[in-house]
Amino acid sequence: MGKITAAITAVGGYVPDYILTNAELEKMVDTTDEWITTRTGIKERRILKGDLATSDMGAEAVKELCKKRGISPEEIECLIVATVTPDMPFPSTANILCDKIGAKNAWSFDLGAACSGFLYALSTGASFIESGKHKKVVVVGADKMSAIMNYKDRATCIIFGDGAGAVLLEPNEEGFGLVDSVLKSDGSGRNFLYQLAGGSLMPASHETVDSGKHYVFQEGKTVFKFAVTNMAEVSAEIMERNKLKSEDIAWLVPHQANLRIISATSERMGLPDEKVMINIQKYGNTTAGTLPLCLWDYEKKLKKGDNIVLAAFGGGFTWGAAYVKWAYNS
Repeated sequence: MGKITAAITAVGGYVPDYILTNAELEKMVDTTDEWITTRTGIKERRILKGDLATSDMGAEAVKELCKKRGISPEEIECLIVATVTPDMPFPSTANILCDKIGAKNAWSFDLGAACSGFLYALSTGASFIESGKHKKVVVVGADKMSAIMNYKDRATCIIFGDGAGAVLLEPNEEGFGLVDSVLKSDGSGRNFLYQLAGGSLMPASHETVDSGKHYVFQEGKTVFKFAVTNMAEVSAEIMERNKLKSEDIAWLVPHQANLRIISATSERMGLPDEKVMINIQKYGNTTAGTLPLCLWDYEKKLKKGDNIVLAAFGGGFTWGAAYVKWAYNS
């Protein structure tokens, strides 16, 4: 019996129908399409309308995943949702999602690591497969960032969108799946990217709502500097640890926060543009959703045996990279 690895065997995704374009944002806040495009690479983003929440997007992604793989939600044994926009403080969004799709035999929980959440959850989910404890683990990255966005703050509202992606992890003995990961965090970053109110430190009140403390705040220059350096360095580190050269890598799957950060990471890895997954122009930054949505968009281009590197940087600060050997042809 060979070493058990956690292979991605199916991918699902969901983005809302409503498209918020740069042209529309020009009418809402002091900005321009040119300013947004040149600084971020974003042209539009999706917004979840109506009485819907993060779990609804995640549920659609998981249902698609199950359909592709030909399994019932009842076969899922564990489901992890990476998110910073849970439906409510408790119960967990994962708990609610399981109920909505009929995953009656799964235990579930949420994981919060901002934009690095999917990477953290992928590594966590893989450990349950590698240990032999479970055969089918679903990892979801989903965020409804519009729920915590101030559409009068041009520093943040131009960046974020809503969306969800999911992957199914199953045991593999041929060496496919998650090979290695490097995950890091630095709590001093909490001063530069955060949602101040709504937790135990500052419970909701008239004052917190009136003063806009439930919205995302970002100190852009500091976050950009940290992200460019750390996302690039951790991606290079995963290559060095696994003796990978740039020609060995089929795809970089970078967090879709900013086109300049993506470029800095790919340059550090020595990768040409055609090896980099990019969909920031149509979805913006969907936080924990960006990495699985990239896999969803590019799934048909992935080939069995491809070496791919996933990398992210998020609030906290959190960051990391993962080396995955792709397990199937679409």
